[in-house]
Amino acid sequence: MKIFTAEQIRNCDQYTIKHEPVASLQLMERAAQACVDWISENCNNHRNFAIFCGNGNNGGDGFVIAKMLYLKGFDIDVFTSPKTGFSADAQSNFKSLKEISGISIRDFKEAESYRFDSRTVIIDALFGTGLSRDLQGELKELVDLLNLQNNIKISVDMPSGLFADKISPYNPTIFKADYTLSFQFWKRTFLHPETGKYTGKVHIMDIRLSEDYISETETDEFVIHNMVKNIFKPRNEFSHKGTYGKATIVGGSYGKIGAAVLATRAALKTGTGITFTLAPKCGYEILQTVNPEAMFIEGGTDFVETFEADKDSVLGIGPGLGTGEKTAEKFLEFLKGYSKPLILDADALNIISEDRQNIALIPEKSIITPHPKEFERLFGETENSFVRLDLAKQKAKELNIYIVLKDHHTQVITPQGQVFYNITGNSGLAKGGSGDILTGILTSFLAQKYSEKEAAILGVWFHGKAAQYACENFSKEAMLPTDVIHSFGSVFEELERKVARML
Repeated sequence: MKIFTAEQIRNCDQYTIKHEPVASLQLMERAAQACVDWISENCNNHRNFAIFCGNGNNGGDGFVIAKMLYLKGFDIDVFTSPKTGFSADAQSNFKSLKEISGISIRDFKEAESYRFDSRTVIIDALFGTGLSRDLQGELKELVDLLNLQNNIKISVDMPSGLFADKISPYNPTIFKADYTLSFQFWKRTFLHPETGKYTGKVHIMDIRLSEDYISETETDEFVIHNMVKNIFKPRNEFSHKGTYGKATIVGGSYGKIGAAVLATRAALKTGTGITFTLAPKCGYEILQTVNPEAMFIEGGTDFVETFEADKDSVLGIGPGLGTGEKTAEKFLEFLKGYSKPLILDADALNIISEDRQNIALIPEKSIITPHPKEFERLFGETENSFVRLDLAKQKAKELNIYIVLKDHHTQVITPQGQVFYNITGNSGLAKGGSGDILTGILTSFLAQKYSEKEAAILGVWFHGKAAQYACENFSKEAMLPTDVIHSFGSVFEELERKVARML
């Protein structure tokens, strides 16, 4: 799914109006109907809606939503400010709304004395993607007031006060929604921690904007969604273990063998043909007992001190590796003589970050998987996640590598400057060992001859999707990384169904 800028979204609206053709008022009704369908299904235990409408087209959406909800039997109070003037479409819908005697129309200032009881839902239709500056004056005070209420809050298209494409340099007032009903597209700000915290749960409303415009308009930013069904390769019945490659997990150290166990098990369970674990001797019995399907390569006594592996194997290096002097020395020596793509995570990245000159040793087309702190140690501190992403794009291009920047919405950054945001997963992954699993998945997919780009995109989606299945069974709090691995089969079944529907 493409991510468009606010300008591109407006152009998409206009293209649809011109080429479908459809009147702008009809498109507004289409958007409102999509919201009302969701609201009436998910808020049917609430009777009253307080709808706050601005003077632009987002307010026009709000007026239509008010009318439609009233006709469904809900009690409606509309708050607006006619004195400021409306856009043409908003004015038309406001005029139609005033003709309905059962809908109460109030001024914004009346919100101060309004009784927000427990059955009232607040709907924010103040600003959409057209916001050009931080909220000020009366509207800032209004949003501050609404944010103090404990009612369910729903934003139409996007929370008012939030820009679609950028972060405000100041400390702006932004409507804090529980749900955002966004039209057709994810907005960039929904996907970053500093701004995404205002959206609540995002639901994308398909309002049938022009498919021609969407397919023909270029962007470098995407949400990983249905594209995985075009990447995934179902297993061929006439195949053998050699068909699916060799993967070697390099990691583990005294007290940290569990990280190598998790990465190895993840590689095995995602389908690699032959799996090795290169680890210190102290982990031999544990690894052979827990992962008997994987072959053990001794890389040292208590720590890995040799990085010699099968020349045809794809290496995933880092889980539990440690950063001891001997390990670091041998690892950097290994990198100087190695040119094939690698998966690098955790302590492998920490060793590299000890001297910025080491970064040049990362083989081209490798996939590195830093969390924000590891990224900072590698490439430097940034003021926010938007600037961090820009720096990641720069470094991916300079080094010709793929960066999997782990976050709530993990980003896959390609050397060509493309960004793929992942929307699967949950906070249950905020546990030690989750990153080790991802390393195993990525190593396995790369071994199975997925391209680096495909392995990274499919891998982060797969990892998050397995976490969603694990959460259903164990909860975010109780789920463990091993529970995520046990859910891999359910993810493969879902992928198989997605591919089957394409045939």
